[in-house]
Amino acid sequence: MAHHTTADTRPDEADPIVARAVDLLKTYGSGDNQVTALDHVDVQFRRGQLTAIMGPSGSGKSTLMHCMAGLDTPTSGQVFVEGLEVSSMNQRQLTQLRRKEIGFIFQSFNLVPTLSAEENILLPLQIAKRPIDRKWFDQVVEVVGLKNRLTHRPSQLSGGQQQRVACARAMMQRPSVIFADEPTGNLDSRSSREVLAFLQHSVREYGQSIVMVTHDPRAASFADRVLVLADGSITHDMDHPSYHDILEVFAGDDDVTVAQELDPAAGTHESVDEALGEEGRA
Repeated sequence: MAHHTTADTRPDEADPIVARAVDLLKTYGSGDNQVTALDHVDVQFRRGQLTAIMGPSGSGKSTLMHCMAGLDTPTSGQVFVEGLEVSSMNQRQLTQLRRKEIGFIFQSFNLVPTLSAEENILLPLQIAKRPIDRKWFDQVVEVVGLKNRLTHRPSQLSGGQQQRVACARAMMQRPSVIFADEPTGNLDSRSSREVLAFLQHSVREYGQSIVMVTHDPRAASFADRVLVLADGSITHDMDHPSYHDILEVFAGDDDVTVAQELDPAAGTHESVDEALGEEGRA
């Protein structure tokens, strides 16, 4: 068992690599029914960068993110977050790691329906019995455009506003890395742009590190880096690709066709300021 720092010891933030996987193998089943979800993957995620992970259904993109976040255990290989070996941690250590170093944003928002927006944002800190930095809270709420919605429950908010509550909740913990699983999957075009612009802004302005799984090339075009998986292996590693660069990789792929059908405006996103305009800040 590798040695882990205690919950009170902050890892060295000077390291430009916030998370990495080494020779990561994940298989399901056995014998003739064995499926390889990740095939000896090596990858590093840089601090202060928005990385999108793409690939067709069954390519291993969600499995990679779940292993990186300690939500799933690799068959072999190692996962490190802030230099701590996630893949060898027990449940108690994983809980501590997730409370301190890892934030999550899910496609289904995962908000508590009986709590207000403010209560949902602060809930993880209260569960972890960590002090609430009101100045940071005000800053996050301002950036995410929820100042006038803090007393509203999820049912009183639009889908885009609910997802921005979920983004604020993840940011509030100041995690080393946020893992976002299809964060715009349930949103319309405009709401998607608002959420993506916020994620982009949090990376540029606050140095947040975000790893986002998405099937949507429009969403991926907001990222600093795009990884493409196929059959459990990384096939493309692109730096600041355009929407059309991403489309070229998936030429003829059904997933992209579906994404375009769902969003005819795919590929036409505004700047951060435009996407978080007056309506976005309502």
